[in-house]
Amino acid sequence: MIGIEQANSVGQRPRARFALRAIAAFIAAVFAGTAAAAGTYKWTDEQGVVHYSDKAPAETPAKGATVLDKQGRQVKKIDPPLTPEQIKAKSDDEERARALAKAKDEQARKDRALMQSYTSESEIDIARNRAISTLESQIKSAEIFSADLARRQKNIAKQKASYGSKPIPIELERESTAVDNELSHQTILIRQKQEELTLVTAKYDTIKERWREIVTDQQRAASAAAELEAAKAQNPPASAKPGAPKPVTTARPASTTNK
Repeated sequence: MIGIEQANSVGQRPRARFALRAIAAFIAAVFAGTAAAAGTYKWTDEQGVVHYSDKAPAETPAKGATVLDKQGRQVKKIDPPLTPEQIKAKSDDEERARALAKAKDEQARKDRALMQSYTSESEIDIARNRAISTLESQIKSAEIFSADLARRQKNIAKQKASYGSKPIPIELERESTAVDNELSHQTILIRQKQEELTLVTAKYDTIKERWREIVTDQQRAASAAAELEAAKAQNPPASAKPGAPKPVTTARPASTTNK
């Protein structure tokens, strides 16, 4: 029995060594394939010297680099690093793109709010007329009050003149100052309301114009969709046309088993 076991052990050793060699050869082939797949790096340094290496340069060359396959064909291009000017230009472009996207989002939000607020041009006209009427009423009230203040101002001036060289009472001076200040305030208020009236008119003109643009765009989109659906209906797929041959299916014969 001992002799048989020794013989088996001796016979297994060559097979084990062969298996180890096969594994080692497989690993080497894998690494060789990986290195070949990586290709050859080619680049030119600042002195104009061309370099070839199976490893990528530690730093990206100023002129960039290329990767070649075993036949010397370019399979990849490595761009050179960006200059400070290019970095700034790229940053500026990205900033402009972000600002543009933000502006588009804001405009879309305003458009949604506009269409939710008004369902027709007449509703816009009603809102505009209401705003104009409110401002005109405020202006009218301020003008009436200003006219009353102007009359009081004249009366106070007559009273002050009646004293001649005598001292004017403090109460009359205070009233005169208060009337003058209030009249100045009402004059400023009237001017502000008149400016608001102009702005409100322009505001609702802009709102109506934008509302029309949105409605027109929606109508065009709906019309285009309808035309597309009509075209599909007039030109259905071949399988959907009346009288089109149906696909033929062949039933498989039942299998029989000889007993």
